Amino acid sequence: MTNGSVIGGFTDHHVHLQLVDPARLGTAFVGVADRGGLLGRVLDLGSAPAAIAAIAADPPGIAVSFAGAFLTPVGGYPSDRSWAPEGSFREIADADSAEAAVAEMKAAGASVIKIASNSTAGPVFGDDLLQTIVRIADRHGLPVVAHAEGPGEAQRMPRLGVRALAHTPFTERLSDAEVSAQAGRIAWISTLAIHEGDARGIALDNLRRFHAHGGTVRYGTDLGNGDQPVGLNPDEVEALREAGVRGAALIRALVPVAATAERRYLLPARDADPFDLEPLPHPHGTTRTHGRTHASGSTRPAHLTSPETAR
Repeated sequence: MTNGSVIGGFTDHHVHLQLVDPARLGTAFVGVADRGGLLGRVLDLGSAPAAIAAIAADPPGIAVSFAGAFLTPVGGYPSDRSWAPEGSFREIADADSAEAAVAEMKAAGASVIKIASNSTAGPVFGDDLLQTIVRIADRHGLPVVAHAEGPGEAQRMPRLGVRALAHTPFTERLSDAEVSAQAGRIAWISTLAIHEGDARGIALDNLRRFHAHGGTVRYGTDLGNGDQPVGLNPDEVEALREAGVRGAALIRALVPVAATAERRYLLPARDADPFDLEPLPHPHGTTRTHGRTHASGSTRPAHLTSPETAR
């Protein structure tokens, strides 16, 4: 009998599906060359609401949740970026425009709200307006995720009610006291592999200490930012391990999703390596491998445990 957990894949908590080919995420079961199928869910953190809602309504073989458009100050990031698709941001000047934008994202089907607070690329929200956005989002049942970049921006977010940082802080080393305070109040989405040089070293150091203080770490890649594999990213996984997020903690950061009839994997318990997922046969006697369907016997026996206790 093989010990392990039956899951439906992992979660990437930071993608931009308008900037990649989302169909590749739906690879049912995978081999060495294509790990797209190891994902079971993605969270899109910045796309035109109509476009991402259409993708989520007819998803590419995996679950798609989304924020809709970035909410940013007038002239703020990413309003001046050529990569930002038309409709992928809303410029917020006051409480009324914040109310309208949050209601628009909610109506489109958003499950979170994404704000931009990037002082290296333009204006950022003042404390009062940012708190107003958080209160409006809370009223709609939508947690706020922030792109916080620039000196002091990451430190502001938990104090103002933001629930998660879209990136591990990478523009400055947080003090131990700041890291400790963050660990009890906000989640960090990793996105370590997009960085090089000093920014990567800063992010790794911050995340290593955040994790050591018991902070909630979520795997995310910022898929669409540069040349990345569409699927579970080995560079991001390795960077998380370098920051001390290993074993069961790594699996928790990846947030396994529930297995379905079409997507069932065995995660062996022996070392909790996410790349050791083994496709399990379809309950009705078939299994999908590289997009093809094959006859199969019964599933291999497995002792099921919670993914969070897998070793």
